[in-house]
Amino acid sequence: MNRYFPAPSTSILLLVIWLLLNNSLSFGQVLLGTILAISIPIFTRPFTEQNPSVKRPALAIKQLLVVLLDIITANIQVAILIVGPNKRLRPAFVKVPLDMTDALPITLLASTVSLTPGTVSAEVYPISEEHHTSDNKTPRYLLIHVLDLQDEAKLIEQIKTRYEAPIKEIFGC
Repeated sequence: MNRYFPAPSTSILLLVIWLLLNNSLSFGQVLLGTILAISIPIFTRPFTEQNPSVKRPALAIKQLLVVLLDIITANIQVAILIVGPNKRLRPAFVKVPLDMTDALPITLLASTVSLTPGTVSAEVYPISEEHHTSDNKTPRYLLIHVLDLQDEAKLIEQIKTRYEAPIKEIFGC
């Protein structure tokens, strides 16, 4: 934002948390909370990196609903796998190549995959040090552990179209 108030939403959140933790709205607590809420973002600004902004908030809300539906569906599928008659699971690791290079969108994708039962994001790897793009961002892939892998290509395509593509569009990257 500006030099003296770099993260207004963070400052407000810090103030609210401070007041809730102290369970008091006294003048001293409000004053101390305000001082902390303004000074902490100022002192931590050099340690933060610039994240891409949300370009399509309506799509973000739609994607949240898609992920919630997928979580419910995957919970049912995992329950059937675990207690069902067919207990032959095919666990595997799958490398999903990423088209994104910014940390925040990749983190959101990894978190989305981990929230969906039956899959866990294990790590984000650079594909190779020799594959640098013109803006010095190394292509990456997401290593995912899958509880029951039926078709690797189908899983990769599903993650890329259902999760990565909307995240790319939301952040415009």
